[in-house]
Amino acid sequence: MLSQAELEGLIAAGDVDTVVVAFADMQGRLTGKRISARLFIDEVAEHGAECCNYLLAVDVDNNTVDGYAISSWETGYGDMVMTPDFSTLRLLPWLPGSALVMADLSWTDGTTVKQAPRRVLRTQLDRLAERGMGAIAATELEFMVFDDTYRDAWKSDYRNLTPATDYNVDYAMLASTRMEPLLRDIRLGMEGAGMYCEGVKGECNLGQQEIGFRYDDALVTCDNHTIYKNGAKEIADQHGKSLTFMAKYDEREGNSCHIHISFRGADGDAVFADESDPHGMSKMFRSFIAGQLDTLRELTLFYAPNINSYKRFADGSFAPTAVAWGLDNRTCALRVVGHGSGLRMECRAPGGDVNQYLAVAALIAGGLHGIDAGLELREECSGNAYTSGAERLPTTLAEAADLFGSSSVARAAFGDDVVDHYLNNARVELAAFNSSVTDWERRRGFERL
Repeated sequence: MLSQAELEGLIAAGDVDTVVVAFADMQGRLTGKRISARLFIDEVAEHGAECCNYLLAVDVDNNTVDGYAISSWETGYGDMVMTPDFSTLRLLPWLPGSALVMADLSWTDGTTVKQAPRRVLRTQLDRLAERGMGAIAATELEFMVFDDTYRDAWKSDYRNLTPATDYNVDYAMLASTRMEPLLRDIRLGMEGAGMYCEGVKGECNLGQQEIGFRYDDALVTCDNHTIYKNGAKEIADQHGKSLTFMAKYDEREGNSCHIHISFRGADGDAVFADESDPHGMSKMFRSFIAGQLDTLRELTLFYAPNINSYKRFADGSFAPTAVAWGLDNRTCALRVVGHGSGLRMECRAPGGDVNQYLAVAALIAGGLHGIDAGLELREECSGNAYTSGAERLPTTLAEAADLFGSSSVARAAFGDDVVDHYLNNARVELAAFNSSVTDWERRRGFERL
């Protein structure tokens, strides 16, 4: 991590010539500008940099689409301002001469852009701070590595790609070692960018891996997640390989993004822990989990934001289907792990395609709902949650959007502007998917129907 003075010294020495000023868009992608180091010091550091407000109102292909209050042809697609958050300033070791700073978004009159994912999370952290608490979190992203380059994968329409392993390498060392030159460069690159990398392990699908990072303040974790996800792809590209975080690439195991979260008091004390409880759980923690159970279905849109996200929710897949909690039970959507100051909840609903700012914001909102209402926690699921008969997570984006739109908890926590913005994003994706003709349909219907 860098201070502004240290950056200026590196620029003066000729070691840094480019500063990336960026934010996470609705899809969680790193978005922004590469700015000359001299201009950054002379102007952008103090005044920020402008960008078109359509960046928070496009689909995954960057197509302009209708239905957004903040950006349209009728309003002229004006500017937003990216204001650097210097607590995020760092080098990008895999890009020579480059530093990066995350930005907060505001309108040109200085008011905040409430729909920006980083602002959505900040708003929930502010609610938590009003209660004298903060949140710490960790995100566990899985991805699949392929021996094909991104451009070759594009040319082949992502068909017949070569996974980096030929079989299940969950915790295995031998076949995963084939990827170690790439994985090591990712780990060292992220360490050089100020992150605490804990290690890497193989996962179940072909070429699948997970690189873990140490927990941190929730906003720091989410910023790091954005930079890591983008950087891992850039480093893979440099190695002539590709990797994907999509929730469900094929019919095997999907890519998850389990999120671990706990609250801390103003003095750093573990407010979720209570040694007098049989499971070490405080009353607050029990109400926090009860709030998650009460809101999990209606906030699923922030955990599973895409059509493909819902293909991952399959019985017996280690991805959740049941609205249930358990102690170290991987069949449940909510898993309680750790003890004492390490006691925390793991939400297993998000996939690798999640926008982590929105997901963590939803976890805080759901938890505060339970805490404020003093909800009682029901009995844990101690067996197989897949066959428990528990209420199910939504199975489609359309169902999740309907639940989100009618959620009084979501509208109270995030505001109508935010809820309506992300509902429109879901409608855009549904309309695009429903108008597409897939390979599956051609195979089923070309000759036989």
